[in-house]
Amino acid sequence: MLINVEVDVLSGMPAWNVVGLPDTAIKESKERIRTAIKNSKVELLSRKYIINLSPADIRKEGASLDLAIAVRNT
Repeated sequence: MLINVEVDVLSGMPAWNVVGLPDTAIKESKERIRTAIKNSKVELLSRKYIINLSPADIRKEGASLDLAIAVRNT
């Protein structure tokens, strides 16, 4: 199944919001991704990140989207 990952980086209060029918594991991926980016010595800006996973009507589960989300955030 093809899932599109779109990330919008905005100024404002630092936050990560995942939209597009994510399950709990996807919502928890924020911490895994943030830690992986930090440990790879890439600076992650203190911004507001909105991560859209589409199509929105298909439930996304597991850690399979972590890499795609991380790449889109760097």
